[in-house]
Amino acid sequence: MNDFDQIFIEDLKCYATIGIFDWERQTKQPLIINLTLDISKITNPKDHISDTVDYKSLSRKINDLVEKSSYQLIETLGIEIAKICLSDQKVINAKVKIDKPGALRLSKNVGVIISRSKNEN
Repeated sequence: MNDFDQIFIEDLKCYATIGIFDWERQTKQPLIINLTLDISKITNPKDHISDTVDYKSLSRKINDLVEKSSYQLIETLGIEIAKICLSDQKVINAKVKIDKPGALRLSKNVGVIISRSKNEN
């Protein structure tokens, strides 16, 4: 039995200046972000947002980061998104999947999965 509940956000579409090539950095590119967050179990629910993670607020923070960022690697962006998720005291583990469709001409999709835990040093 798990000692946590999970929250997920699927297919959060954001636009970023990202990539290692000059042509990639000329215009913002679409990224698709998926999150799975392990959170502390809700033990005595009050049916209030304070019981859980405010995923609307979290998605805004992530979108703001992505829109303002200028990373070369989606790996770096994924790590920063995981840090934002883990900054919420209720989040124990964060799994961040970033898809960069169109990154390879002969591929439907390219991406990265970053998993981080609050217990990591």
